[in-house]
Amino acid sequence: MIYEFEGRTEKEAIDRAAAELGIEKDEFDVEILETQRSGLFKKGFVKIQVHTGDSAGDRTGSGGPGPAAPRPLPRGERPGGAKNGGEVDGAFEKTMIGFVEGLIQRMGYGGTVSVLYREERKLGLKIESEYSSILIGKKGKNLDALQFLANIYAGRQGRENLRIILDSENYRIRREESLVRLAYTVADKVRENKNSILLEPMNPFDRRLIHTTLNDITDVETKSEGEGLYKQVRIYYRGLK
Repeated sequence: MIYEFEGRTEKEAIDRAAAELGIEKDEFDVEILETQRSGLFKKGFVKIQVHTGDSAGDRTGSGGPGPAAPRPLPRGERPGGAKNGGEVDGAFEKTMIGFVEGLIQRMGYGGTVSVLYREERKLGLKIESEYSSILIGKKGKNLDALQFLANIYAGRQGRENLRIILDSENYRIRREESLVRLAYTVADKVRENKNSILLEPMNPFDRRLIHTTLNDITDVETKSEGEGLYKQVRIYYRGLK
């Protein structure tokens, strides 16, 4: 389910969401929709969108406890020299690896999948293939689509509160670094020309990275625009709106 909350800061908005939904902060995903810093004639605020599983809706709607959370995955280190990221831990990981490998094969490409990292509510899987550039796709859209399907399948295995993160050729890290550079470059242009610039459509994670990167720049504001999964971030010179 999706909810929206506001606060003077990102932390205050997230705290309010956790309190009103009656769930822990690590049980939902946060997307920043808009940020506005405080000034002489207006107060600062942050608007966020919270994405939860059905369990949050059950708790708030009925007043009773939601379904029991799945057993957290053991925290592990990101793989170093171990081949294919180390041993598979349990039937669920084996099932997810088989599912993602099956998707790749049905697309007509070869490849292997292994565990990249384990966190309390995240499981990172690494795709290794000679067709990695195709599986990643333009701006990572193919990788995002595979990840979306993997998360749906994980939910059907009773792991709704666990996020599956797919990566290949360290694309996620390279993409984050690229987006941070883009955010600062566009912010400089906005300040110089005292206008606004609308960025390309991005997934929720990429948009949040843009928002948080520019959150501490006092004369620039950001806002998500559009509908659907791939919205755009507009970067404003402060006082333009």
